[in-house]
Amino acid sequence: MIEQSFIQELLDRVDIVDVIGRHLQLKKAGANFTACCPFHNEKTPSFTVNSSRQFYHCFGCGKHGNVISFLIEHNGFSFVEAVENLSALAGMQMPSRENVHLNSSGSDKALSGKARGGGTQSEASFSSSGLYERMEQAAKFYRAQLKQSEPAITYLKSRGVSGQTALRFGVGYAPPGWQNLSEVFTDYPADDPDHPLVQTGLVVAHDGKKNYDRFRHRIMFPILNRKKKIVGFGGRALDGGEPKYLNSPETPLFIKGRELYNLASAGPAIRKSGRLVVVEGYMDVVMLVQNGIEYVVATLGTATTAMHIQQFLRHTDEVIFCFDGDAAGIKAAWRALETSLSQLKDGKDIRFLFLPDKEDPDSYIRKHGQIAFEKLLEKAQPLSVLFCNELSSRVNLGTSEGRARLIQQAGPLLAQINAPVLRFMLMKRISELAGVDQGQLAIFLKTGGKNQSSVSRPEVSRPLSVTPYRRLIQILLHAPDYVNRLDMTVLATNNEKNTEKELLITLVNFLKNLSRSSEEELNAVAIMLHFDQTPHRALLEEIARDAYVKDENWNIDAEFVGGVERLREVQRKSRMGELHSKPLASLTPEEKNELRQLMLS
Repeated sequence: MIEQSFIQELLDRVDIVDVIGRHLQLKKAGANFTACCPFHNEKTPSFTVNSSRQFYHCFGCGKHGNVISFLIEHNGFSFVEAVENLSALAGMQMPSRENVHLNSSGSDKALSGKARGGGTQSEASFSSSGLYERMEQAAKFYRAQLKQSEPAITYLKSRGVSGQTALRFGVGYAPPGWQNLSEVFTDYPADDPDHPLVQTGLVVAHDGKKNYDRFRHRIMFPILNRKKKIVGFGGRALDGGEPKYLNSPETPLFIKGRELYNLASAGPAIRKSGRLVVVEGYMDVVMLVQNGIEYVVATLGTATTAMHIQQFLRHTDEVIFCFDGDAAGIKAAWRALETSLSQLKDGKDIRFLFLPDKEDPDSYIRKHGQIAFEKLLEKAQPLSVLFCNELSSRVNLGTSEGRARLIQQAGPLLAQINAPVLRFMLMKRISELAGVDQGQLAIFLKTGGKNQSSVSRPEVSRPLSVTPYRRLIQILLHAPDYVNRLDMTVLATNNEKNTEKELLITLVNFLKNLSRSSEEELNAVAIMLHFDQTPHRALLEEIARDAYVKDENWNIDAEFVGGVERLREVQRKSRMGELHSKPLASLTPEEKNELRQLMLS
């Protein structure tokens, strides 16, 4: 059978809201999520998913259970298949097939959500329940040490942390020394790299030498998962040592890219306020909460991940990232924005607050208080504003090349956005900044294949006959380097008034006069912007819309050679017509010979 300890750890790792949300369109309703029941027909949602208790229940048909039973009922999986599916999602290694023998009691316990630690005593010590117990014992030890450490208490007081706040967050102290945890753990590993204390990250295994405590002479902040179990610690150095903040390493319990400091406790305040504030440090969270801003969380020594964004947007419709106003803060905000793009949904609001110079959330709220901080939150920049302002600041919008670079940089970012309305609005603003038509921008970015309904794309029909001038212009728009292969003599025909020919000659002259550095950055967007204020603009836009150069079946080299040959044919026929228009008697011997050669060619 699959050990119950493995099942329990699996259930601790996965979130039922995430899993069911992959199959149903869940909507937030207070502390729960609702949807129309997948197990019976209904028009009014009665299917409820509870994140804190990790179960689902339908008030219509009575179906209920945990995440494993949902996959069995909804997907038709066997018990083992459901566990395998969830193990892959959680990044856990399934027991080998030969060791998996199910019996009814084992699966029944798992489906009811009552899986507990099992197996031998050794196995239990390595199970998630055993590791959680170790973390709780360590936290209790650190809290006791705090009461006995005058320097630690003095430091917390100097930072404005009250005794009540320290108790609320379970703040402790790891004393100096290499093996203090041996006081609480009688089986402290002398040199065992596989001991549970090493697995939790509390003890560091040192090859060839004795193991030692990871946290020493540090203020300790326990990190809780959504079930309010301690999965890791953050330690703040008291002696100016480096790193100033030291976090638990990734362990079977703790994955930095998934956990958030204070999220387990912030839920009620997030629901009440309708917003969530994201900061960078433990002390930022602690002091904001102490001063009345309880809807706050912090990332744990890592940049914001897509999993973090998903959690934010599950809890609320308004997320505000709070950063220092220096260059590092702006850089961190941009990284968070980039990570957010693929997770955005219409109706969700992500904003960015940059604090005044030399201020962080901790210092600002201690100086100015809750009301002043909340006023700052109201002034936070919407994601759309930061998106456009930051991209605009990187280029010179006063030049065609700068506006082309704006479109180049915005394109890949816009392509990540799955919120059609917001994507449309951002495209509109970028087109305004770049000075191009929004429909034309959509063509430049080739966005028609994704969220087509969000982009007003002009209807374009391919002309029945494409002149060689038009074809060569299309080729040069998308592969400007072909200009170096173009024989200029094919353009030296008579003085016919042909707008396409005039445009081709102008385009060729423009490309040939470019510097080598400019050629490397040249594309269709830059060319279009260069001709934006010229008489050729309308014709060039028409030709660009009709360009099929990037079709899979397009052989651009063959088309180029064919276009040049057709121009030679135009040139030949034009010259023949010119000579035929003269009386034969008036032709010079050279013109008669030329006519003869043209007729034979």
